[in-house]
Amino acid sequence: MFKIIIAIISLMMLTSCGIQSIPQQKNEVDAALAEITNQYKRRADLVPNLVSVVSGYAKHEKETLTGVTEARSKASQITIDPKDMSPEKLASFRKAQGDLSMALGKLMAISENYPQLKADTGFRDLQAQLEGTENRITVARNRYIETIKIFNNLVMVIPTSWTNSMMFHFKEMPQWDVSEEEKSKNEKPPEVKF
Repeated sequence: MFKIIIAIISLMMLTSCGIQSIPQQKNEVDAALAEITNQYKRRADLVPNLVSVVSGYAKHEKETLTGVTEARSKASQITIDPKDMSPEKLASFRKAQGDLSMALGKLMAISENYPQLKADTGFRDLQAQLEGTENRITVARNRYIETIKIFNNLVMVIPTSWTNSMMFHFKEMPQWDVSEEEKSKNEKPPEVKF
C-alpha cells in the first residue's frame, strides 16, 4: 500500500514537473522554426520578381544580379528539419540566408544609382514587400529564440530536467545566432556621404 501511495505522489509531482510542458514546448520550437522557414520562403519567392524589375533598368549590374540569383538558389537548397537539427545544420542554414540578405542589400543599394528604377511602381511595391518580409523574418527569429530558451530551460533546469532525464531524453537545442559575416558587417559603422 505504501508503494502505491509513493507512486501516486511521484506521478502527481511529475505531472507538475514537465510531463506535458516539455513535449508542448518542443512543439512550440518546431512551430517557431517552421515560421522562420516560411518567411524565408516568402522572401525567396519575391527575389526573382525583384531581379527581373531591376535587370530591366540596371543592365550593367550583371555581377550583382547574378550574385543575388546564386545566393537565392543556395538559400533555397538548404532546409532544416526540426527532427534532425544540429548546430552545424542550423549554422549552414543561417549562413545561406545571411548571404542572401547581404546580396539583397547590394541589390537595393543599386537602386540609388538608377532614379527611374526608384520611381518604378513595380520596384517600389516589391521593395515594400521585401522590407515587410525582412521584418517578419526578424519577428519569427525572435519568437524562435524565445521558444528555444524556454525549451532549454525545461530540459536543463530542475525539476523539469529530472522528468526529461527519466522520460524524454531531449537534448539542449542550438540557439539561433548571427553568422560571422553578419557580425562583422554590423560592427562597421554605416558610411554617410553628402
